[in-house]
Amino acid sequence: QVHVVESGGGLAQPGGSLRLSCAASGNRFDVTVVTWFRQAPGKQRELVATITGGGRANYADFTKGRFTISRDNAENTAYLQINSLKLEDTAVYYCRIQTRADFYWGQGTRVTVSL
Repeated sequence: QVHVVESGGGLAQPGGSLRLSCAASGNRFDVTVVTWFRQAPGKQRELVATITGGGRANYADFTKGRFTISRDNAENTAYLQINSLKLEDTAVYYCRIQTRADFYWGQGTRVTVSL
């Protein structure tokens, strides 16, 4: 079993930045792909960015250079840096960990962008 915990969300102003973290823990697992999703109020969950074990990243079109996904394999932690925050970035951000056996989700961290 893998336990996934997101953190780093909070209240921010437009134009600000946040760094979200996704920490995985458990017994003997190999994290392959890490994916960040988000779900805005009243909307479906959408993919934000993905990073492979080798560090190759892919982003949804809406990220437009404002989001950066990274990972520290030694610490089993992934990050999502969000710059130039916009009101529409308000959402719960979820991390999904993929191992060779299964997918694991965290409970999410809430990001609220407000004036």
